[in-house]
Amino acid sequence: MAAPWRQTRTLFGLSVTLGPGSRSYRAPPPPRRSSGPWWPDPEDPLTPRWQLGPRYAAKQFARHGAASGVAPGSLWPSPEQLRELEAEEQEWYPSLATMQESLRVKQLAEEQKRQAREQHIAECMAKMPQMIENWREQQRERWEKVQADKERRARLQAEAQERLGYHVDPRSTRFQELLQDLEKQQRKRLKEEKQRQKKEARAAALASAAAAQDTVTAGAPSS
Repeated sequence: MAAPWRQTRTLFGLSVTLGPGSRSYRAPPPPRRSSGPWWPDPEDPLTPRWQLGPRYAAKQFARHGAASGVAPGSLWPSPEQLRELEAEEQEWYPSLATMQESLRVKQLAEEQKRQAREQHIAECMAKMPQMIENWREQQRERWEKVQADKERRARLQAEAQERLGYHVDPRSTRFQELLQDLEKQQRKRLKEEKQRQKKEARAAALASAAAAQDTVTAGAPSS
């Protein structure tokens, strides 16, 4: 004989067919709360610490009111706690005037920074033509120096080639040594020429100063 089957209704009103030996689930009723305040035993080591403090007393007063036996004045923070709360509020929740002043100072600093940046850009743009001209002058001087070095080395190579003969390989050690010797001699002549020009300029300056002194002496009235 086939096992009996039965139907039951679920929470949403749907019919569900249950097999043999099954039964519908019935949840236990929720625990009943005490009609009056309940205070834990302070001597019990298993009592949570928060139930022995003002938080639990405030909770009992909020639930049962005057029946809890808690004095409303005891729930108000002490002067020290009030000062701590005020300091915390000033730090984390500033007033509208304080936030407005902070915003004003921030905007002023940003405006000053923007003006300084714009002024710096304007100064740089004003200097740009002269900077470009200086750069071009440097490039021109560098190019002229490179060309002068090429011409000088070409003259030295031609002189060394003329001394040793055109049949000597310019890559040979003998040719390179002669070329280095000629370069040293040329640098020495250039150095002596610069020193001579300095001496002549110094002598000309002394002569000019002496002539100026003689002119002042000659124009001074005799006593």
